[in-house]
Amino acid sequence: MKIGLEVHLQLPTRSKMFCSCPTSSDGPNSSICPTCLGFPGSRPRINLRAMEMGLSIASFLECEIPDVTWFSRKTYFYPDLPKNFQITQYDSPIGERGRFVFRDRTIRITRVHLEEDPGKIKRIGKPGEEISLLDYNRSGIPLVEIVTEPDLKTPGEAREFMSNLLTELRGLVGLKGSDEQTVRVDANISVGKERVEIKNILGLKNLERGLKFEAVRQARLLKAGKKVVRETRRFDEERKVTLAARKKEFEEDYGYIGEPDLGVFHLKEMVKRLEIRETPLARAERISREFSISSETARQIVLTSDRLADLTEELCARLPPEKVLPWIMGPISSRSDELSENFEEVSGFISEIVEDFSSGKITDLEAKRRIDALFSEDLDQDIEEISAGLGQLINDMIDANPSIIEDYKQNEKAANFIIGQVMRSVKGRYSSSEVVDAVHIELRKRV
Repeated sequence: MKIGLEVHLQLPTRSKMFCSCPTSSDGPNSSICPTCLGFPGSRPRINLRAMEMGLSIASFLECEIPDVTWFSRKTYFYPDLPKNFQITQYDSPIGERGRFVFRDRTIRITRVHLEEDPGKIKRIGKPGEEISLLDYNRSGIPLVEIVTEPDLKTPGEAREFMSNLLTELRGLVGLKGSDEQTVRVDANISVGKERVEIKNILGLKNLERGLKFEAVRQARLLKAGKKVVRETRRFDEERKVTLAARKKEFEEDYGYIGEPDLGVFHLKEMVKRLEIRETPLARAERISREFSISSETARQIVLTSDRLADLTEELCARLPPEKVLPWIMGPISSRSDELSENFEEVSGFISEIVEDFSSGKITDLEAKRRIDALFSEDLDQDIEEISAGLGQLINDMIDANPSIIEDYKQNEKAANFIIGQVMRSVKGRYSSSEVVDAVHIELRKRV
Protein backbone atom coordinates (compact mmCIF):
# COMPACT_ATOMS: atom_id res chain seq x y z
CA MET A 1 0.00 0.00 0.00
CA LYS A 2 1.22 3.47 -0.91
CA ILE A 3 -0.27 6.72 0.35
CA GLY A 4 0.61 10.26 -0.64
CA LEU A 5 -1.03 13.40 0.70
CA GLU A 6 -1.79 16.85 -0.65
CA VAL A 7 -2.25 19.09 2.38
CA HIS A 8 -4.15 22.34 1.84
CA LEU A 9 -3.49 24.73 4.70
CA GLN A 10 -5.30 28.06 4.99
CA LEU A 11 -2.81 30.75 5.94
CA PRO A 12 -3.89 33.08 8.79
CA THR A 13 -3.67 36.37 6.91
CA ARG A 14 -6.12 39.24 7.35
CA SER A 15 -6.84 39.61 3.65
CA LYS A 16 -7.20 37.20 0.75
CA MET A 17 -4.45 36.01 -1.57
CA PHE A 18 -5.07 38.33 -4.51
CA CYS A 19 -7.43 41.04 -3.25
CA SER A 20 -8.14 43.13 -0.15
CA CYS A 21 -11.26 41.25 0.98
CA PRO A 22 -11.01 40.11 4.62
CA THR A 23 -10.58 36.41 5.26
CA SER A 24 -13.24 36.60 7.98
CA SER A 25 -16.92 36.93 7.13
CA ASP A 26 -20.30 37.55 8.77
CA GLY A 27 -22.47 35.37 6.55
CA PRO A 28 -22.57 33.53 3.21
CA ASN A 29 -21.21 35.57 0.29
CA SER A 30 -20.51 38.60 2.50
CA SER A 31 -16.74 38.83 1.90
CA ILE A 32 -16.44 38.94 -1.88
CA CYS A 33 -15.43 41.38 -4.60
CA PRO A 34 -15.02 41.43 -8.41
CA THR A 35 -11.55 39.86 -8.10
CA CYS A 36 -12.82 36.98 -5.93
CA LEU A 37 -15.57 36.32 -8.45
CA GLY A 38 -13.44 36.77 -11.56
CA PHE A 39 -15.40 39.66 -13.06
CA PRO A 40 -14.02 41.01 -16.36
CA GLY A 41 -11.50 43.79 -15.82
CA SER A 42 -10.56 42.81 -12.26
CA ARG A 43 -6.85 42.22 -11.63
CA PRO A 44 -5.15 40.26 -8.84
CA ARG A 45 -2.56 41.75 -6.44
CA ILE A 46 -0.23 39.52 -4.43
CA ASN A 47 -0.50 39.25 -0.64
CA LEU A 48 3.17 39.41 0.38
CA ARG A 49 2.42 38.23 3.93
CA ALA A 50 1.04 35.00 2.49
CA MET A 51 4.19 34.66 0.39
CA GLU A 52 6.37 35.05 3.50
CA MET A 53 4.37 32.42 5.39
CA GLY A 54 4.66 30.01 2.47
CA LEU A 55 8.42 30.53 2.30
CA SER A 56 8.71 29.93 6.06
CA ILE A 57 6.94 26.59 5.64
CA ALA A 58 9.09 25.62 2.65
CA SER A 59 12.25 26.51 4.59
CA PHE A 60 11.10 24.54 7.64
CA LEU A 61 10.48 21.50 5.41
CA GLU A 62 14.07 21.83 4.11
CA CYS A 63 12.91 22.45 0.55
CA GLU A 64 15.05 23.81 -2.24
CA ILE A 65 13.81 27.37 -2.79
CA PRO A 66 14.26 28.92 -6.25
CA ASP A 67 15.55 32.42 -6.87
CA VAL A 68 12.35 33.41 -8.68
CA THR A 69 8.77 32.19 -8.80
CA TRP A 70 5.55 33.00 -10.64
CA PHE A 71 1.89 32.00 -10.79
CA SER A 72 -0.21 30.12 -13.34
CA ARG A 73 -3.84 29.67 -14.25
CA LYS A 74 -5.23 26.18 -13.68
CA THR A 75 -8.29 25.86 -15.90
CA TYR A 76 -11.24 23.71 -14.92
CA PHE A 77 -14.99 24.15 -14.70
CA TYR A 78 -16.73 23.58 -11.40
CA PRO A 79 -19.39 25.59 -9.53
CA ASP A 80 -17.02 26.60 -6.72
CA LEU A 81 -14.66 28.32 -9.19
CA PRO A 82 -16.52 31.37 -10.58
CA LYS A 83 -13.79 32.54 -12.98
CA ASN A 84 -13.23 28.99 -14.32
CA PHE A 85 -9.55 29.02 -13.42
CA GLN A 86 -7.59 28.91 -10.18
CA ILE A 87 -4.49 31.04 -9.64
CA THR A 88 -1.86 28.60 -8.42
CA GLN A 89 1.75 27.59 -9.02
CA TYR A 90 2.53 24.84 -11.50
CA ASP A 91 6.06 24.85 -12.87
CA SER A 92 7.48 27.31 -10.32
CA PRO A 93 6.64 26.18 -6.76
CA ILE A 94 8.23 28.09 -3.87
CA GLY A 95 9.79 24.85 -2.60
CA GLU A 96 10.75 21.43 -3.94
CA ARG A 97 12.45 18.24 -2.76
CA GLY A 98 12.05 18.71 0.97
CA ARG A 99 11.46 16.32 3.85
CA PHE A 100 9.64 15.93 7.14
CA VAL A 101 10.89 13.58 9.85
CA PHE A 102 8.63 12.01 12.47
CA ARG A 103 9.05 8.88 14.55
CA ASP A 104 12.38 8.18 12.83
CA ARG A 105 10.57 8.15 9.48
CA THR A 106 11.50 10.54 6.69
CA ILE A 107 8.62 11.52 4.45
CA ARG A 108 9.76 13.16 1.24
CA ILE A 109 8.10 16.44 0.31
CA THR A 110 7.57 16.75 -3.44
CA ARG A 111 6.70 20.42 -3.51
CA VAL A 112 5.26 23.37 -1.61
CA HIS A 113 3.29 25.97 -3.51
CA LEU A 114 0.85 28.82 -2.99
CA GLU A 115 -2.62 29.15 -4.46
CA GLU A 116 -6.07 30.57 -3.83
CA ASP A 117 -8.86 28.58 -2.25
CA PRO A 118 -11.98 27.97 -4.33
CA GLY A 119 -15.46 28.65 -2.99
CA LYS A 120 -17.46 26.25 -0.86
CA ILE A 121 -20.27 23.96 -1.97
CA LYS A 122 -22.84 22.87 0.59
CA ARG A 123 -25.08 19.98 -0.39
CA ILE A 124 -28.44 19.66 1.33
CA GLY A 125 -31.32 17.24 0.90
CA LYS A 126 -31.71 13.49 0.66
CA PRO A 127 -29.38 11.37 -1.51
CA GLY A 128 -30.63 11.63 -5.07
CA GLU A 129 -32.56 14.80 -4.25
CA GLU A 130 -29.63 16.97 -3.21
CA ILE A 131 -29.27 20.62 -4.13
CA SER A 132 -26.04 22.61 -3.94
CA LEU A 133 -25.58 25.98 -2.24
CA LEU A 134 -22.55 28.11 -3.14
CA ASP A 135 -20.65 30.35 -0.73
CA TYR A 136 -17.78 32.34 -2.26
CA ASN A 137 -16.43 33.78 1.00
CA ARG A 138 -13.66 31.18 0.86
CA SER A 139 -12.83 32.02 -2.74
CA GLY A 140 -9.39 33.62 -2.80
CA ILE A 141 -8.28 32.77 0.74
CA PRO A 142 -4.51 32.07 0.74
CA LEU A 143 -3.57 28.40 0.69
CA VAL A 144 -0.25 26.66 0.93
CA GLU A 145 -0.28 23.18 -0.56
CA ILE A 146 2.21 20.60 0.68
CA VAL A 147 2.54 17.54 -1.55
CA THR A 148 4.25 14.41 -0.25
CA GLU A 149 5.74 11.49 -2.11
CA PRO A 150 3.78 8.20 -1.64
CA ASP A 151 5.96 7.27 1.35
CA LEU A 152 3.20 6.61 3.88
CA LYS A 153 2.35 2.95 4.38
CA THR A 154 -0.87 2.78 6.39
CA PRO A 155 -3.92 4.98 7.14
CA GLY A 156 -2.80 5.18 10.77
CA GLU A 157 0.64 6.41 9.75
CA ALA A 158 -0.95 9.03 7.49
CA ARG A 159 -2.97 10.33 10.42
CA GLU A 160 0.10 10.42 12.69
CA PHE A 161 2.08 12.25 10.00
CA MET A 162 -0.65 14.86 9.68
CA SER A 163 -0.91 15.30 13.46
CA ASN A 164 2.82 15.97 13.77
CA LEU A 165 2.93 18.21 10.71
CA LEU A 166 0.00 20.32 11.88
CA THR A 167 1.50 20.73 15.34
CA GLU A 168 4.66 22.16 13.81
CA LEU A 169 2.92 24.36 11.25
CA ARG A 170 0.54 25.82 13.81
CA GLY A 171 3.52 27.02 15.81
CA LEU A 172 5.39 28.15 12.71
CA VAL A 173 2.77 30.45 11.17
CA GLY A 174 0.56 31.12 14.20
CA LEU A 175 -2.36 29.15 12.85
CA LYS A 176 -5.58 29.21 14.86
CA GLY A 177 -8.81 27.25 14.63
CA SER A 178 -9.69 23.60 14.28
CA ASP A 179 -8.46 21.17 11.65
CA GLU A 180 -11.88 21.26 9.96
CA GLN A 181 -11.72 25.04 9.54
CA THR A 182 -8.19 25.45 8.28
CA VAL A 183 -6.93 22.18 6.79
CA ARG A 184 -8.15 19.95 3.98
CA VAL A 185 -6.38 16.89 2.68
CA ASP A 186 -6.51 15.16 -0.69
CA ALA A 187 -5.24 11.61 -0.22
CA ASN A 188 -3.88 9.41 -3.00
CA ILE A 189 -3.91 5.70 -2.23
CA SER A 190 -3.02 2.62 -4.25
CA VAL A 191 -3.21 -0.98 -3.09
CA GLY A 192 -2.17 -2.29 -6.51
CA LYS A 193 -0.84 -0.24 -9.42
CA GLU A 194 -3.62 2.28 -10.03
CA ARG A 195 -4.16 5.10 -7.56
CA VAL A 196 -7.35 6.77 -6.45
CA GLU A 197 -7.65 10.29 -5.04
CA ILE A 198 -9.99 11.09 -2.15
CA LYS A 199 -10.73 14.83 -2.26
CA ASN A 200 -11.35 17.39 0.48
CA ILE A 201 -11.07 15.25 3.59
CA LEU A 202 -11.73 17.28 6.74
CA GLY A 203 -10.17 16.25 10.05
CA LEU A 204 -7.66 13.59 11.03
CA LYS A 205 -10.23 10.97 12.02
CA ASN A 206 -11.91 11.23 8.63
CA LEU A 207 -8.53 10.98 6.90
CA GLU A 208 -7.84 7.64 8.58
CA ARG A 209 -11.41 6.39 8.08
CA GLY A 210 -11.48 7.33 4.40
CA LEU A 211 -8.15 5.68 3.68
CA LYS A 212 -9.14 2.51 5.54
CA PHE A 213 -12.37 2.20 3.59
CA GLU A 214 -10.66 2.85 0.26
CA ALA A 215 -7.90 0.33 1.02
CA VAL A 216 -10.49 -2.37 1.72
CA ARG A 217 -12.51 -1.41 -1.38
CA GLN A 218 -9.50 -1.64 -3.68
CA ALA A 219 -8.30 -4.89 -2.11
CA ARG A 220 -11.70 -6.50 -2.69
CA LEU A 221 -11.77 -5.38 -6.33
CA LEU A 222 -8.32 -6.83 -6.97
CA LYS A 223 -9.18 -10.07 -5.19
CA ALA A 224 -12.25 -10.42 -7.42
CA GLY A 225 -10.08 -9.97 -10.51
CA LYS A 226 -11.47 -6.51 -11.29
CA LYS A 227 -9.58 -3.33 -12.14
CA VAL A 228 -9.26 -0.31 -9.89
CA VAL A 229 -10.34 2.71 -11.94
CA ARG A 230 -8.22 5.85 -11.71
CA GLU A 231 -10.74 8.35 -10.39
CA THR A 232 -11.50 11.07 -7.87
CA ARG A 233 -13.71 10.09 -4.94
CA ARG A 234 -15.10 11.92 -1.93
CA PHE A 235 -15.52 10.74 1.66
CA ASP A 236 -19.07 10.67 3.01
CA GLU A 237 -18.72 11.47 6.73
CA GLU A 238 -22.15 10.16 7.70
CA ARG A 239 -21.92 6.82 5.89
CA LYS A 240 -18.13 6.59 6.35
CA VAL A 241 -17.60 5.47 2.75
CA THR A 242 -15.91 6.90 -0.33
CA LEU A 243 -18.10 7.73 -3.32
CA ALA A 244 -17.16 8.31 -6.95
CA ALA A 245 -17.02 12.02 -7.77
CA ARG A 246 -15.47 12.25 -11.22
CA LYS A 247 -12.90 10.58 -13.43
CA LYS A 248 -9.37 11.41 -12.34
CA GLU A 249 -7.80 14.16 -14.44
CA PHE A 250 -4.18 14.36 -15.54
CA GLU A 251 -2.16 17.57 -15.09
CA GLU A 252 -2.18 18.12 -18.86
CA ASP A 253 -5.98 18.35 -18.74
CA TYR A 254 -5.83 21.64 -16.84
CA GLY A 255 -4.19 23.64 -19.64
CA TYR A 256 -1.87 25.62 -17.37
CA ILE A 257 -0.79 29.04 -18.64
CA GLY A 258 1.17 31.77 -16.89
CA GLU A 259 -0.88 34.35 -14.97
CA PRO A 260 -0.39 37.50 -17.09
CA ASP A 261 -1.57 39.92 -14.38
CA LEU A 262 1.12 38.87 -11.89
CA GLY A 263 4.81 39.25 -12.58
CA VAL A 264 7.88 37.30 -11.52
CA PHE A 265 8.75 37.38 -7.83
CA HIS A 266 12.36 37.36 -6.65
CA LEU A 267 12.69 35.19 -3.54
CA LYS A 268 16.38 35.38 -2.61
CA GLU A 269 16.14 38.65 -0.66
CA MET A 270 12.79 37.68 0.83
CA VAL A 271 14.25 34.43 2.19
CA LYS A 272 17.17 36.32 3.74
CA ARG A 273 14.74 38.50 5.69
CA LEU A 274 12.75 35.58 7.05
CA GLU A 275 12.83 34.84 10.76
CA ILE A 276 11.93 31.17 11.13
CA ARG A 277 10.16 30.62 14.46
CA GLU A 278 11.09 27.69 16.66
CA THR A 279 8.40 25.07 16.13
CA PRO A 280 6.62 23.40 19.08
CA LEU A 281 8.22 19.97 18.72
CA ALA A 282 11.67 21.49 18.20
CA ARG A 283 11.16 23.53 21.36
CA ALA A 284 10.07 20.43 23.28
CA GLU A 285 13.25 18.64 22.18
CA ARG A 286 15.39 21.58 23.30
CA ILE A 287 13.67 21.84 26.72
CA SER A 288 14.04 18.09 27.20
CA ARG A 289 17.73 18.28 26.35
CA GLU A 290 18.60 21.43 28.33
CA PHE A 291 16.81 20.51 31.55
CA SER A 292 16.96 16.69 31.43
CA ILE A 293 13.17 16.41 31.25
CA SER A 294 11.57 13.41 29.56
CA SER A 295 10.66 14.12 25.95
CA GLU A 296 7.01 13.20 26.57
CA THR A 297 6.73 15.62 29.51
CA ALA A 298 8.43 18.41 27.56
CA ARG A 299 6.09 17.85 24.63
CA GLN A 300 3.03 17.91 26.88
CA ILE A 301 4.15 21.22 28.40
CA VAL A 302 4.82 22.87 25.04
CA LEU A 303 1.57 21.70 23.49
CA THR A 304 -0.45 22.93 26.49
CA SER A 305 0.52 26.57 25.92
CA ASP A 306 3.46 28.77 24.96
CA ARG A 307 3.28 30.58 28.31
CA LEU A 308 3.46 27.33 30.27
CA ALA A 309 6.60 26.46 28.31
CA ASP A 310 8.01 29.96 28.99
CA LEU A 311 7.37 29.51 32.72
CA THR A 312 8.93 26.04 32.71
CA GLU A 313 12.12 27.36 31.12
CA GLU A 314 12.29 30.29 33.55
CA LEU A 315 11.77 28.17 36.68
CA CYS A 316 14.05 25.33 35.58
CA ALA A 317 16.82 27.86 34.99
CA ARG A 318 16.59 28.84 38.71
CA LEU A 319 15.56 25.62 40.44
CA PRO A 320 16.12 21.88 39.95
CA PRO A 321 13.57 20.56 37.41
CA GLU A 322 12.46 17.80 39.80
CA LYS A 323 11.25 20.52 42.21
CA VAL A 324 9.56 22.52 39.46
CA LEU A 325 7.75 19.87 37.37
CA PRO A 326 5.22 18.69 40.00
CA TRP A 327 3.88 22.24 40.14
CA ILE A 328 4.05 22.85 36.39
CA MET A 329 2.25 19.61 35.56
CA GLY A 330 -0.21 20.00 38.44
CA PRO A 331 -1.94 23.17 39.67
CA ILE A 332 -0.20 25.54 37.25
CA SER A 333 -0.96 23.51 34.10
CA SER A 334 -4.68 23.59 34.84
CA ARG A 335 -4.55 27.42 34.93
CA SER A 336 -2.18 27.86 31.97
CA ASP A 337 -4.74 29.84 29.95
CA GLU A 338 -4.49 32.60 32.57
CA LEU A 339 -0.70 32.92 32.35
CA SER A 340 -0.76 35.34 29.42
CA GLU A 341 -1.88 38.29 31.55
CA ASN A 342 0.91 40.05 33.52
CA PHE A 343 3.22 37.14 32.79
CA GLU A 344 6.37 38.70 34.24
CA GLU A 345 4.70 39.47 37.57
CA VAL A 346 2.92 36.12 37.75
CA SER A 347 6.06 34.11 36.92
CA GLY A 348 7.97 35.95 39.65
CA PHE A 349 5.35 35.10 42.28
CA ILE A 350 5.20 31.45 41.17
CA SER A 351 8.98 31.24 41.38
CA GLU A 352 8.87 32.56 44.97
CA ILE A 353 6.15 30.07 45.91
CA VAL A 354 8.09 27.11 44.49
CA GLU A 355 11.31 28.32 46.15
CA ASP A 356 9.56 28.74 49.52
CA PHE A 357 8.12 25.23 49.29
CA SER A 358 11.46 23.74 48.20
CA SER A 359 13.22 25.33 51.19
CA GLY A 360 10.53 24.16 53.62
CA LYS A 361 9.21 27.62 54.43
CA ILE A 362 5.67 26.67 53.42
CA THR A 363 3.80 23.39 53.11
CA ASP A 364 2.47 21.91 49.90
CA LEU A 365 -1.07 22.80 50.95
CA GLU A 366 -0.09 26.41 51.48
CA ALA A 367 1.81 26.48 48.17
CA LYS A 368 -1.29 25.22 46.33
CA ARG A 369 -3.44 27.77 48.14
CA ARG A 370 -1.13 30.62 47.16
CA ILE A 371 -1.06 29.49 43.52
CA ASP A 372 -4.87 29.44 43.47
CA ALA A 373 -4.91 32.88 45.10
CA LEU A 374 -2.46 34.16 42.50
CA PHE A 375 -4.95 33.47 39.71
CA SER A 376 -7.99 34.73 41.57
CA GLU A 377 -6.93 37.87 43.45
CA ASP A 378 -4.03 40.08 44.50
CA LEU A 379 -1.33 37.83 45.95
CA ASP A 380 0.25 40.48 48.19
CA GLN A 381 -3.10 41.14 49.82
CA ASP A 382 -3.69 37.41 50.18
CA ILE A 383 -0.32 36.85 51.87
CA GLU A 384 -1.06 39.72 54.26
CA GLU A 385 -4.37 38.07 55.10
CA ILE A 386 -2.59 34.76 55.63
CA SER A 387 -0.09 36.35 58.02
CA ALA A 388 -2.83 38.26 59.84
CA GLY A 389 -4.86 35.08 60.20
CA LEU A 390 -1.96 33.15 61.72
CA GLY A 391 -1.15 36.01 64.09
CA GLN A 392 -4.75 36.22 65.26
CA LEU A 393 -4.85 32.47 65.90
CA ILE A 394 -1.66 32.63 67.99
CA ASN A 395 -2.95 35.59 70.02
CA ASP A 396 -6.19 33.74 70.69
CA MET A 397 -4.16 30.77 71.98
CA ILE A 398 -2.08 33.01 74.24
CA ASP A 399 -5.19 34.77 75.58
CA ALA A 400 -6.66 31.36 76.42
CA ASN A 401 -3.45 30.42 78.27
CA PRO A 402 -2.21 33.68 79.92
CA SER A 403 0.24 31.87 82.23
CA ILE A 404 2.36 31.03 79.20
CA ILE A 405 3.68 34.61 79.17
CA GLU A 406 5.35 34.28 82.60
CA ASP A 407 6.63 30.80 81.69
CA TYR A 408 8.12 32.18 78.46
CA LYS A 409 9.98 34.91 80.43
CA GLN A 410 11.70 32.18 82.42
CA ASN A 411 12.32 29.76 79.53
CA GLU A 412 11.59 30.26 75.81
CA LYS A 413 10.93 26.52 75.48
CA ALA A 414 7.56 27.25 77.04
CA ALA A 415 6.54 28.43 73.57
CA ASN A 416 6.43 24.78 72.47
CA PHE A 417 3.00 24.40 74.09
CA ILE A 418 1.50 27.18 71.96
CA ILE A 419 3.39 25.93 68.89
CA GLY A 420 1.85 22.48 69.31
CA GLN A 421 -1.65 23.92 69.74
CA VAL A 422 -1.30 26.07 66.62
CA MET A 423 0.12 23.23 64.48
CA ARG A 424 -2.87 21.05 65.35
CA SER A 425 -5.27 23.86 64.46
CA VAL A 426 -3.79 24.85 61.09
CA LYS A 427 -3.61 21.21 59.83
CA GLY A 428 -0.68 21.69 57.49
CA ARG A 429 -1.62 25.07 56.04
CA TYR A 430 1.60 26.52 57.46
CA SER A 431 5.05 25.02 57.73
CA SER A 432 6.50 24.34 61.18
CA SER A 433 9.14 27.03 60.68
CA GLU A 434 6.44 29.63 59.90
CA VAL A 435 4.50 28.72 63.04
CA VAL A 436 7.59 28.67 65.30
CA ASP A 437 8.73 32.10 64.08
CA ALA A 438 5.26 33.59 64.39
CA VAL A 439 4.70 32.23 67.94
CA HIS A 440 8.01 33.65 69.19
CA ILE A 441 7.23 37.03 67.58
CA GLU A 442 3.82 37.26 69.31
CA LEU A 443 5.16 36.11 72.70
CA ARG A 444 8.02 38.60 72.60
CA LYS A 445 5.47 41.36 72.08
CA ARG A 446 3.85 40.36 75.40
CA VAL A 447 6.88 39.99 77.67
